[in-house]
Amino acid sequence: MTVSLFGSPRLPVLPARPAITAGGLLLAAMILAGLAADAAQSVYSPGAARGAGGAAGPEEAAAQAERIVASSLARIGRAESVSLKLRQRVRIGDRVLVGAGRYLQAGQGEEQRFRLETTLTCDTESFTVTEVSDGLFCWLNRSAGEKEITLHRIDVQRVRSQLEKLGAADPSDTAPYLGGLQRNLWWTRQWFRFTTATAAELDGRPVWIVDGEWPAGAVVALLPELESAAAEPDGLQPEDLPDGVPWAVRFTIGRDDLLPRRIEFLARPGPRPVEPGPIEPIAVVELLEIELDGPVDATAFFYQPAAEGLIDFTEYWVSTLGLMRP
Repeated sequence: MTVSLFGSPRLPVLPARPAITAGGLLLAAMILAGLAADAAQSVYSPGAARGAGGAAGPEEAAAQAERIVASSLARIGRAESVSLKLRQRVRIGDRVLVGAGRYLQAGQGEEQRFRLETTLTCDTESFTVTEVSDGLFCWLNRSAGEKEITLHRIDVQRVRSQLEKLGAADPSDTAPYLGGLQRNLWWTRQWFRFTTATAAELDGRPVWIVDGEWPAGAVVALLPELESAAAEPDGLQPEDLPDGVPWAVRFTIGRDDLLPRRIEFLARPGPRPVEPGPIEPIAVVELLEIELDGPVDATAFFYQPAAEGLIDFTEYWVSTLGLMRP
């Protein structure tokens, strides 16, 4: 399983059971290059945020944290257009991948289109993800170097019709169920529950640092082999999870504009078994040069790949759809 981190060469498992390992956001990736002397350091060190406190009382703090994340995701989804750059770093085992990408989005509702491109590299290996929706079809393309791994196509209208049958509040809002930046953000929110929001600064910008954790029982539901560890007096601990599976997630969100600036997945890294210790970032995605409601080149959403190897993924995709939590 892999967390769909921006750039994974593997297509994440779909809605009912999405990918959860931090080697895959795009929520995918895969990880390479040695960490050796830096084993105890965060995956990304620049621009650490400095914080002050958050809301008092666990229920009030969690409610505030959930509101901030939901508002941030809605800000992206409702914009007339979005243009931003991505920078990411992902670590699994003794390997680290670094990468960069671009995300464009235009229109709203049934007219919304998007294009996400991101590449992760390590040594001589590279993994590329391209996800494009032109409003009619959504294309999901993963490749390793010059070799294409998967090319899937999804009928957007079929997804919209299924969302209507499921009782979605807005069936025209398909992007979180298709791909691109929105799907990665919404699926992260789907699987984690946010507990605290701390006022902080990141590179001089006022931000919220919002921390999230797995809801009770979720990890065992996804990884039944951890049932015995969960039954121990102390319950599940970060070192019990397989290497690359995140223990927690952290969003950095602008306080002045509610735009997501950084997403971190945290875990206890290292080959299993591993000694207990502090969790640290194993995957970091930074969203840079964010521009909303500006001009976007419409040709970015034109995508016409070769038909060879194309798999129409619509039936499977639709059959696994489930609604995002409110």
